[in-house]
Amino acid sequence: MQNSFFFRKTAILWLFVTCQVSQAQSLPEVSDVDLQPLRAQIQRLIQTKDYLGESFSAKTKRSLNQTLDQVDGTKAVAAVQQILDAQCLVGININPESRVKVKAGPAKRELLEQGWRSFLVKVNNEAGVTAELRASSPNAQPLAGSPQNQIVDRWLGLAVHNSQPLTQTLSGLALEYRIVQLYSRDAGKRDAKLSFDVGQGTQDLGFRNEINLLFDCKPARKVTLKVLDENGKPTTAGFEFRDKLGHVYPSQAKRLAPDFHFHPQIYRADGEHVKLPRGTYTVRVYRGPESIPQTRTITVGDADTTESFQVKRWVDPSLMGWWSGDHHIHAAGCAHYENPTEGVHAPDMMRHCLGEDLKVGANLTWGPCFDYQKQFFTGKDDIVSQFPYLLRYDVEVSGFGSHQSGHLCLLRLREQIFPGGESKHHWPKLCLNTLRWAKRQGALVGPAHSGWGLNQTGPALPTYEVPPFNGIGANEYIADVTHMVPGPDGQPVPAVDFLSMVDTPSVWELNIWYHTLNCGFRTRISGETDFPCIYGERVGLGRSYVKLDGRLTYNDWCEGIRNGRNYVGDGRSHLIDFQVNNVQMGVNGSELRLAKADTVLVTAKIAARLNETPIEGLADRSYDQKPYWHIERARLKDTRKVPVEVIINGYAIAKKEIVADGELQDIAFEVPIEFSSWVALRILPSSHTNPVFVLVDGKPIRASKRSAEWCLAGLKKCRSQKLRFMGKDEIADFNATYDHAEKTYRRIIGESITD
Repeated sequence: MQNSFFFRKTAILWLFVTCQVSQAQSLPEVSDVDLQPLRAQIQRLIQTKDYLGESFSAKTKRSLNQTLDQVDGTKAVAAVQQILDAQCLVGININPESRVKVKAGPAKRELLEQGWRSFLVKVNNEAGVTAELRASSPNAQPLAGSPQNQIVDRWLGLAVHNSQPLTQTLSGLALEYRIVQLYSRDAGKRDAKLSFDVGQGTQDLGFRNEINLLFDCKPARKVTLKVLDENGKPTTAGFEFRDKLGHVYPSQAKRLAPDFHFHPQIYRADGEHVKLPRGTYTVRVYRGPESIPQTRTITVGDADTTESFQVKRWVDPSLMGWWSGDHHIHAAGCAHYENPTEGVHAPDMMRHCLGEDLKVGANLTWGPCFDYQKQFFTGKDDIVSQFPYLLRYDVEVSGFGSHQSGHLCLLRLREQIFPGGESKHHWPKLCLNTLRWAKRQGALVGPAHSGWGLNQTGPALPTYEVPPFNGIGANEYIADVTHMVPGPDGQPVPAVDFLSMVDTPSVWELNIWYHTLNCGFRTRISGETDFPCIYGERVGLGRSYVKLDGRLTYNDWCEGIRNGRNYVGDGRSHLIDFQVNNVQMGVNGSELRLAKADTVLVTAKIAARLNETPIEGLADRSYDQKPYWHIERARLKDTRKVPVEVIINGYAIAKKEIVADGELQDIAFEVPIEFSSWVALRILPSSHTNPVFVLVDGKPIRASKRSAEWCLAGLKKCRSQKLRFMGKDEIADFNATYDHAEKTYRRIIGESITD
């Protein structure tokens, strides 16, 4: 009896305390709510929680369904609130004037390091607003561009889930429940300020739409990655971690170096780790375009774990002496700038080169970040280089006072700053003057992102439409290609070594190159990405593969491009050991001499790889939509075949179809040469060789009068566009540059073959 009384008393006391605590955290009850639309909203809420992978417990679902089935609507509405309010992080009141106020709810404020959690938000909508409920927080501001002293406070990810099955906007019902999702970058106690509104001017005047909450962020588990290459040796690879909702881990918005915020993958070396909360993840692992991406599922439990991966490769050009490189990448650029937390240092870029199996990375300092980045220039390979992976700082003339005339890639520099200052503000505006300075150092030079300003209205190649010449690509090239300038020893050398390919529409890039080759000029091509400006997906999206006979060095790799001993492309197809008769591309001037018109033998080893299933929609994109170069665009309808074409003087003269299954295969063509011509191979738009120059009877290449006339018309257009950018001190040089070019083209027109 005494014991019974004691238990009853204890129970009453527990109930009293519980009620007091609950009351202290409870949200105001909402009355006068129609049960039928509330029932529909709650059903959508249940479906959404299931979809998010954070379902209500079976007990809660049962209670909700039983409650919603009640005949007495008033009691049902009250009971629903008793059930759901306990899971609310906050309660929102929208008064009749549409002012928003927020109150803390009773839900346990517990988050997951590197993971997302969903909470309910109770909305008392007195105004019947049907706008979108919005949430914000200074702690959820992006890290990119953050001042150093704000990084620690920007630890939160925040999103209101307004997707189906929920409606995008509030229903207008007096009571409904919404979902807010929170992500924590860190573990431990973290304070956050949350603000809510339903549009401009709805914030409460007394700042009662804001609330500060203290969260306990539970630590994630360390997942150590064993990463091996195809030979079983430790390596670095790219990883994408996603949960079943598609959330990327770690969150892109909250990434710190060495992880970048503007693409989903991260790069990890053997033995390094990633932190993941408990759950199941899809992992995609790859190592550049020459690898075969693999996807598998991993499960992270309550303990640290290790996962092993081995990269699969379908081709390795380096085993045949062909070394990949990207001559235009940035460790500080359009998507990230000077903040060290954002990845502007050499080790971060080296990690990307390793993870993409990019042997050479030309890390170019440029305008907005020049004054910070110039400290890393040495004129030598950076100390982070790990043979055969080389990283070197050079310069892009971009964002300088001179950049309107066109951006220039200056590689293999000994000095990085034009004489007359210590910064980016005193450079020549005339491209040729910058080229003269760089060539005296022995630099390798060429226009960046060649196609900008050379827009065409259609995909025809070659085309005789004269583009506007009003951009920052290879515009002044039309004049510069006609000039020889002093080299390091004072002897004349071409003012331009190469045109950049792959990061602008192929037609725009190739058309000007084809026309100048037809005039007898011997500019080569090289592949670039302009990471992270034009392409932020990855470094090496555009590449050059340079053939070297000895050990890979940065100097020799650059020299290979100068000599045209390279092919360019997206890395998904390869044109190896291209030669005409027995003359190899890039050897002894790439020159084949014939006494008279004859048939020549064009040979190469070809490797290309398409997925068996086409990438949906990619082949149907316009040629001027990204990705500009991709082997999927070359796929022959629903086959796994691509065409390999022999190009003579800009036109496809012969073609063979090959199966793009990744296997290396020999290919040969017999093609007629009627007069001095240039010959190349391509799988367009995926890869393109440099030319072999076939001279008949010792005569120079003058393959097309129409091409020469196009060049002259382009020169005049460019002259009219660029004159306005010239300073008074360069007007004389500008006029001399263009006068010489015009005289040269007029002479070539008179020497060219009428076509």
